[in-house]
Amino acid sequence: MEKGGWRGRFFEDFEVGDTYRHPLGRTVLAVDNSWFTLLTQNTAPLHFDRHYAAQTQWKEPLVDSTFTLALVTGQSVSDVSQNVMANLGWDEVRMPAPVFEGDTIYSDSAVLELRESQSRPDVGIVKVSTRGFNQDGVIVITFTRTLMVYRRGRGPQQPVAIEKPKA
Repeated sequence: MEKGGWRGRFFEDFEVGDTYRHPLGRTVLAVDNSWFTLLTQNTAPLHFDRHYAAQTQWKEPLVDSTFTLALVTGQSVSDVSQNVMANLGWDEVRMPAPVFEGDTIYSDSAVLELRESQSRPDVGIVKVSTRGFNQDGVIVITFTRTLMVYRRGRGPQQPVAIEKPKA
């Protein structure tokens, strides 16, 4: 069986030092910023009031930083956490540059640590460092994430297409 792919990696497929360039980029739309700000009840006008934002050093609305965290985490799922049992935490979240509506965000992750779970034999613990960057290669977010990943054959089974019987 291949390492990764649409079914994702299992604990045994990770190696410290591996880096995964996540396959999907995503252009952030004004509606993404507005909806996410509304959904999370973020009342900072910097994210949704163009008149207010025009008076700041940025001159335009900034994308809600928690949207950027969610987006880049989501981009990493196919490579890092398709077979997650649980996220244990995000640490060292840094936003070295702003994200603006219209930016396209890409990301990659590097495997930092692997260890056996002491309490759950069906999973192992994986720690990765993830970076998100815009269309110009400017890093806009970095973080580490620790998660429990199922061992091969030990987690829930994903459905597989079954060929229709021929009449």
